[in-house]
This record gives sequence, structure tokens and C-alpha cells, in this order.
Amino acid sequence: MFFYNPTYLLFMAPAFLLMLLTSWYVNSAYRKWSRVPARSRLSGYEAAQRLITAGGLYGVRIEGIRGNLTDNYDPRDKTLRLSPAVANGASVAALAVAAHELGHAMQDSEDYLPLRFRAALVPAVNIGSWLGWILIIIGLMLNMVNIAWLGVLVFAGGAVFALATLPVELNASARAKRLLAETGIIQGEEEQSGVNNVLNAAALTYVAALVTAILQLLYYVSLVGGLGRRRS
Repeated sequence: MFFYNPTYLLFMAPAFLLMLLTSWYVNSAYRKWSRVPARSRLSGYEAAQRLITAGGLYGVRIEGIRGNLTDNYDPRDKTLRLSPAVANGASVAALAVAAHELGHAMQDSEDYLPLRFRAALVPAVNIGSWLGWILIIIGLMLNMVNIAWLGVLVFAGGAVFALATLPVELNASARAKRLLAETGIIQGEEEQSGVNNVLNAAALTYVAALVTAILQLLYYVSLVGGLGRRRS
């Protein structure tokens, strides 16, 4: 199929390599600091409860979720979901992850504009992720450049979403670092260094996602641009 050819690999190989390296780095940082107990002896669940109280986020509830590093905050029902290792763990890594998700809850309570903007993009991105492909395929198969370019434009929503996600995640991590230090849940330079390591590694996954989305978009631009040049 024309989407998977040597040119596609030329565009996407750097993204695949970056994603692999990022995944390795995140897992390595998480494993390292999940073996380091925090002096506060609080579990991720207990830390989340304390941060909810400290931040006045009384409408936020906590529940479990299966899997590893599947932790998330859902603004639709104000629910913080913690994986077993984070909820039950009293490690530096567990506290960092729990606090990061509480950072999203704080963003939600403050109507943080980048978070609202990202949420507004979700319906368009969900549609564009499959409609863009369809329009590009139709345009290329029927030699209809305008339709193909429309598909590229629709597909570009994914790159915009990845770009909008980056400041939201970086801000949540910054909030987490501050919250953990201010409440005394994290103590000392070593623990702070561990929190920084875990959250900075996690942030790289969003950078890698943005790079991947941009490179994929550029591939489609080159594909449709080649069709336009052939027609002219």
C-alpha cells in the first residue's frame, strides 16, 4: 500500500526510534524510583487524598484502574484513577505520578485555558483521525488533489492536539513538583531529584508524540504534494 513505502519509513524511522528511546527512559526512571521509599511513608492514594484536601478539590474522588502507569484524571466526572502500583506504593515514583494527575485536577478546577482548548479539540481529532485518511486515499486514488489536501488539513488536527497537550502536561508536572514540596510529602534533595526525574521522563513521551505527529503529517504533505506536481 502507498502509505507504507520506503519514503514513509524515511519520514517515520526517526519518530519510531525516538518513541522507543523515550519508552525505555520512562520505564527506567519509574523502575529506579519505585524502589526508593519516600520518607513520608504515604502511599500514592494517601498522598492524593492529602493533596485534594490541601487544594480544596473536594469534588474529586479517587478510584482504582487496572494496568501499569494507566493513571489519569477524568474531568468529565472529576475522577482520579490510580493504578495499583501507584495507589498502593509509597515510593518516590508513585507519589510523583499521583501528584501529576492531581495537577490536572487543579487545572480543571481553575478552568486552565490550555486544558479547555485541548478538550475542545477531542471531537475534531477523533473524527479527523479516520476521515483524514479516507479523504487522502480517495484524493490519491482518483487523482483529485483538492480532496487529498482537504484530507491532509483534517488529519493535521492530530498534530495540533499533540502540540496542545504539551503545555498541559508540563504545567501539571510543575504543579506536582510544587505541591509535593509544599506539603512535605516529598522531603530532601534526593526525593525531589527523583520526582523531577520521573516527571521529566514522562514529559518526553509527549514531545515524542508531537514529533511523531508532525513527521507523519509531513509525509502526507509530501505524498499529496507529489500528486499536485505530477498533475501540473
